[in-house]
Amino acid sequence: MSVFAAAIDNLFADPNIAFEATYIADGGAPQLIRVVTRRADEITGFGEARLWSETTRIDLRVAEVPEPRPGDRVEIEGDAFLVQGEPVRDRERLIWTVNLRPA
Repeated sequence: MSVFAAAIDNLFADPNIAFEATYIADGGAPQLIRVVTRRADEITGFGEARLWSETTRIDLRVAEVPEPRPGDRVEIEGDAFLVQGEPVRDRERLIWTVNLRPA
C-alpha cells in the first residue's frame, strides 16, 4: 500500500471527516461505504448573469466503488441522492469526486 493510499484510508476512517453511506449501483445491491461530503455553494456564469446554486459533492474511495455511474443512488444520513454527470478521479486514482442531486 502506498503512503497516499494509507493517508486516504485514515481520512475516510476519521468520524469527524467521513460519514457512513449506502451506495446502490443502478440495478445492484446496496453496499455500505464511507464518504466525505462537500456541500458548497457554487456560482456559475451564464452570459452576463451569475447563478447561485447549492451543490452536493462527495468523495468516494475507488477501492469501495470502482465504477460509479450516473443514475446510481447514494443515501447519506437519511437523504437520498442520484449520481449526476460523470465522476472524476484524482491524480493518484484513489478517490472519485461525484456530483449528486436529490433523488
